[in-house]
Amino acid sequence: MKTPKIILDLCGGTGSWSLPYKNSGYKVITITLPDYDICKTKIKDGHICFVGNEKSHLVVAKEIYGILAAPPCTMFSFARTNAKKPRDLEEGMECVRACLDIIWKVMEIKQDTIKKTLPLKFWALENPYFGFLKNFLGKPAFVFDPWEFGDGYQKRTALWGNFNEPVKNPIPMTEEAKAKAKTNSYLHTMGNSTNRGKLPSIWAKKDLIKFDMLASKDIHSEAFGIWDKQARRSITPARFAKAFFESNL
Repeated sequence: MKTPKIILDLCGGTGSWSLPYKNSGYKVITITLPDYDICKTKIKDGHICFVGNEKSHLVVAKEIYGILAAPPCTMFSFARTNAKKPRDLEEGMECVRACLDIIWKVMEIKQDTIKKTLPLKFWALENPYFGFLKNFLGKPAFVFDPWEFGDGYQKRTALWGNFNEPVKNPIPMTEEAKAKAKTNSYLHTMGNSTNRGKLPSIWAKKDLIKFDMLASKDIHSEAFGIWDKQARRSITPARFAKAFFESNL
């Protein structure tokens, strides 16, 4: 029996980014709170040990095929202007460093000198485009809005890493929809119950609902009762996740 390829989903939250891999038979290991604290990860002798309060998970580094990372954007986001806790970029970078340490350790595995590729097939780290992380990591390798993959909302997102770019398949949005879905105003725009399933380009203006005005149960309603409101707001757009998977098999 063929051994399944291992995908690490670091700070993966709901696991929505790695879901296409899981559904296709890859072995997905999601490292996220409260089960595991990425900042407590131990790396030694070719092994990566993910540590939680009550359990740990040991992974052989050379067996890892790809890594997805989505460290919290809380301290980096430009929208953090009225938070009770002051912005702390050092705290924000702790998770980013932990993710990068894991990525680098896998790529540093010794191998035959004649090889022209590194052990890790691909890696990608995600965060909102409108934030301070690009001041630390430099220009993103890829930038997208969910509507460019067929989801009718804007949430400018940046990816850093080494991966094949997913193929965009945009569905045009009306000017009214764009106005309703400004990145810094609303994270999402949805049609009402009569328009769900229709293309965003044909939603009527009167039917567009501001994401921030939605009842909690209507924010990614398919996950209501499974994830809290904050987790559902951060779910990776399904069409982007699928496109990324198809470009990085």
